[in-house]
Amino acid sequence: MTLSRKVAVSLIATGAVLCGVYLVPTVYGSAMSHIAVARFRSQSTTNSLWDSARIRAYKRTLNIILNRGVGHIAGTALPGQPGNIAITGHRDGFFRPLKDAREGDIIEVQRKSQTDRYVVSKIKIVFPSDTSVLNNTADSTLTLITCYPFYFVGAAPQRYIIQASLLPHAPTSSTATPATKSSGE
Repeated sequence: MTLSRKVAVSLIATGAVLCGVYLVPTVYGSAMSHIAVARFRSQSTTNSLWDSARIRAYKRTLNIILNRGVGHIAGTALPGQPGNIAITGHRDGFFRPLKDAREGDIIEVQRKSQTDRYVVSKIKIVFPSDTSVLNNTADSTLTLITCYPFYFVGAAPQRYIIQASLLPHAPTSSTATPATKSSGE
């Protein structure tokens, strides 16, 4: 095989691998929303992963998808639906900044039609066998899950859980009704 043919085969193989890396998340799960923690977004130079354009939430949790974003856990509510929305991500990737989250932080989940805002109400550490954090809830809840400890080498023995409650939607200028003058004026 000539050198030029070897180079051509190598370039085609590299292109196929790159196509697979970038197209597989689209094939196996389309981005259903974007997630941002408001405080992290304002500190974007130190937490560049938390740019809302980069944290995509996909409908599945395959490893190849979690390398491109975070994933929705099947069997839990979808963004925009009532109940417990559970999203998981790798601790050494997109969910690494969660180590700095605090109760009271605002998490925004951007969907096609609107942005839902959640306030962090609880942060806890559980064992992987504790699936109670996935239970449905009466109120709209967002549950973010990643492995813990954050800097553990190997398979982490625990899970870091952030639970947040949906804030009421503030009326926007397009949905607010304008004040009307009374007929006596």
